[in-house]
Amino acid sequence: MAAPTEQRIAVPIDDPNADTEWNDILRKHGVIPEKPPSPTPMIEEAILEGRRIAHENRLEGKDLDELDELEDDEDDAFLEQYRQKRMRELDALTKKAKHGTVYPLSKPDYSREVTEASNEGPVLVNLTSPMGSNVESRVLSELWKQAAKEYGDVKFCEIRADKAIEGYPDRNCPTILVYKNGDIIKQVVTLVQMGGVKVGMLEIDDLLVEIGAVGEKDMRVLKRKRDAEDAKEEALMSGNKGIKSGNLRHNMVADDDDLDWD
Repeated sequence: MAAPTEQRIAVPIDDPNADTEWNDILRKHGVIPEKPPSPTPMIEEAILEGRRIAHENRLEGKDLDELDELEDDEDDAFLEQYRQKRMRELDALTKKAKHGTVYPLSKPDYSREVTEASNEGPVLVNLTSPMGSNVESRVLSELWKQAAKEYGDVKFCEIRADKAIEGYPDRNCPTILVYKNGDIIKQVVTLVQMGGVKVGMLEIDDLLVEIGAVGEKDMRVLKRKRDAEDAKEEALMSGNKGIKSGNLRHNMVADDDDLDWD
């Protein structure tokens, strides 16, 4: 007589993550794994933490004039704390600001003004185009002037590329060379990587933070980012208002059409 074959009973499983009595039984007997914890509480906690940090840092990046405008909205002690912090930061920047302008370079001075000087802090060199038709080069030269004025604690230099490197191709201009401790630590060939002719001070800030010339919490960096975010939000709000106005005009025209009787 043949041995009886073992019969297996198929267990119906629709959704192993569903909260059903049947799934609870299956989990209890180890047929299906325990339901993974819901990510919702963690997400909500992260959002609340983000809001808390944003609220605590709401005055970061504001200058003294902007802080004065908040006298009616903020606690006096909290506001004074930030005033004192800004004054200390401004005092520190004033003491460190020994440059404040773009240094024009000549080849004989290059080693002293750039390579040797970089032992005291980062030195940024702009290799400019000798061709007046190079738009990117003109854009960076203007930004270089603004950056040198704002970041007087950082040394910005400029030299025509063909004067620094004989035969340097104009298609590679402008080129940014960053020196630190006597070595080139970064080079940016043309502005393609930074946004092309649309490059602005935000990208210059990012470069300075990347090379360690300024900190990411530097008040100048924070203020520009905050201003850019405010401008973007304002533009978005204006755009939404324009869409709503357009829809309103469209609806009014449609209503007028409905009133036209033949």
